[in-house]
Amino acid sequence: MSQKPKIALIGNPNAGKSSLFNSLTGLRQKTGNFPGVTMDKLTGTWEIEPGQEVNILDLPGIYSIYPKSLDEELVINILGNPTNEDYPDMAIVVADASNLKRNLLLFSQVRDLGIPTVLALNMIDVAETEGYVINSIKLARELNVEVAEINAKKGIGINGLRLAVGKTLANRYASNDALPLPVDEQMLAGIQLKFGEADPYRSLLWLMEHDRMKMFSPDQRKAFDAIQDEFQFKSEEYKTSETVKRYEALSEVVERCVINLNRQWDAPPVKTWTDRLDSVFLHSIGGYLFFFLLLFVMFQAVFTWAAYPMDAIDAGVAYLNDWLKTVLPASALTGLLTDGLVAGIGGVLIFIPQIAFLFFFIAMLEETGYMSRVMFIMDKLMRRFGLNGKSVVPLISGVACAVPAIMSTRSIGSWKDRLITIMVTPLMSCSARLPIYTVLISLVVPEKSTLFGLFNLQGLALFGMYLLGFLMAIVSAWVMKQILQVKERSYFIMELPTYKAPRFKHMAISILNSVKAFVFEAGKIIVAISIVLWVLASYGPGDSMSQVDAQVRQANPTLSAAELSNRIASEKLENSYAGHFGHFIEPVIKPLGYDWKIGIALITSFAAREVFVGTMSTIYSLGGEVDDENATIKNRMRAEINPETGKPLYDVALGFSLLIFYAFAMQCMSTLATTYRETKSWKYPAIQFFYMTALAYLTAFITYQVLA
Repeated sequence: MSQKPKIALIGNPNAGKSSLFNSLTGLRQKTGNFPGVTMDKLTGTWEIEPGQEVNILDLPGIYSIYPKSLDEELVINILGNPTNEDYPDMAIVVADASNLKRNLLLFSQVRDLGIPTVLALNMIDVAETEGYVINSIKLARELNVEVAEINAKKGIGINGLRLAVGKTLANRYASNDALPLPVDEQMLAGIQLKFGEADPYRSLLWLMEHDRMKMFSPDQRKAFDAIQDEFQFKSEEYKTSETVKRYEALSEVVERCVINLNRQWDAPPVKTWTDRLDSVFLHSIGGYLFFFLLLFVMFQAVFTWAAYPMDAIDAGVAYLNDWLKTVLPASALTGLLTDGLVAGIGGVLIFIPQIAFLFFFIAMLEETGYMSRVMFIMDKLMRRFGLNGKSVVPLISGVACAVPAIMSTRSIGSWKDRLITIMVTPLMSCSARLPIYTVLISLVVPEKSTLFGLFNLQGLALFGMYLLGFLMAIVSAWVMKQILQVKERSYFIMELPTYKAPRFKHMAISILNSVKAFVFEAGKIIVAISIVLWVLASYGPGDSMSQVDAQVRQANPTLSAAELSNRIASEKLENSYAGHFGHFIEPVIKPLGYDWKIGIALITSFAAREVFVGTMSTIYSLGGEVDDENATIKNRMRAEINPETGKPLYDVALGFSLLIFYAFAMQCMSTLATTYRETKSWKYPAIQFFYMTALAYLTAFITYQVLA
């Protein structure tokens, strides 16, 4: 077991802990300019002296050690339990220097728990811009701790922090044993007698938060309840009084250590760029208009800007496939390589440009600080539907992936709001749906510009699909709000950070990591299922496959060689194992306009929806009805004919039916597993799966019947 000292990074949300973590450890951990990025503990190593390393633990942001949400519970279960494997040898409390008094509340609580502590003053430049000058040397004497001034984003002040940490680790400064408010000494002695010696403040924390601390058994929790009853100790009253007392003491410290230049010069408060921008972005009408305009531009860009690299990748994969078939001998292995493996990889690579653009815009919102404004302006609207402003982050994050989005709901204090957010977040159109939307929209929506050539119709359709997902999410939330009827009031309290220029290097790393996650996580599923599907589509029960060749040749003696080859390939696909599966479910999906080939894609994509495109690519590579061997997936699907009408199969009715089905269907095992993890019950993933699947089927049925 490692003997390296453990150092915990602790601080308010958006104080800069994750940026400092990256600067110290060099790890490419995601950071963002909005509260609540870190939702789980993260670890790395930092070399504080040559040959001497320490373990760094980045904990979720909290405002105090009295938790209101699950991520805050995680922190007190570590800081309040010396036997926890992650209990730190010391703490670095990262404080936003422009909001010093509020940040010092958490610092004073951590110090009083008996943990050796260093105070890292971050964003000194922002404080000075707002007219505040901090005397950090005097502040260190007042608080009796080492204080370091840093700029976490730029890595400035790390050497000073290194010295402060080294001194604190060597000296193990004692904590302040005085309690903020007096309590009955017999009660305190009773806690320590029953539960072990601890700093007085930690003993009080156990008493007040024992129901949230996993270290205690049910019997021990009952013992704490008995102590509270015996001494008539009111936890909530003590917390409130203690917070007020701490702020009174900290106000005096700040008064002595911070110079307010605005007040000194009798100058009016500085009108910052943040104030000017907020007058627009937080406007009761203009704020909403700007946000929806931003989303509109974002999805236009995702569809139009990415078209050129996507076309290049598409053509490159088709050329590679054709070249391999030319240079390799005709065999089952060549078919597996070209129609299975290469087709599957092509189905992954082609969508990298769109996913990169999507993550670019999301990273920009986080980096600049605008994401917090979205949460603020949307809170009033969200509450009408059973959500709150903090639900916006999971919903917007769900545009990238539902898994981390659902995990980010831990910052929502209300169980009802959190549960509803978890249940509706998968309705947001994630990056896995983007490949499906791209293919289907290109089939049924004309590629032309409108409104003086500014907007592309296909881009408008893509924006409409994302807007549809959001609207269905809030409607579903409203329905769940009526069903749950929980009498629990929730509050929306958050800090609006200052606007900051985006760090394009960090954005590039974030985009790269997101694309890699798609390629290697979703990609390996797509490729694996493509190979399995090739096997199922190339072989069939009995000798049915071997007889197809002779039967087709005998029934169609006048067909050309190319037409005959295509007809044989189609008949073999229909008689394969995959074809039998598709025919088996065809009666169920026929009312939606789907045939047995689409049925195969539906079956495979219930594991992960992005498999749809890879499946269709494999199916139409094997059963192709087009003469051009280089034809890509869109061309092959466009050439598919409906045998009943003799017209193209993928018409407007079928295309929009499929779009609607994939917009609402729950087709992601990882999301269901995450819902189970976050709710600790299989009931909610089951409800999530069945209500979303039923919603998808019903709306797709209505869409097809109306448009057909």
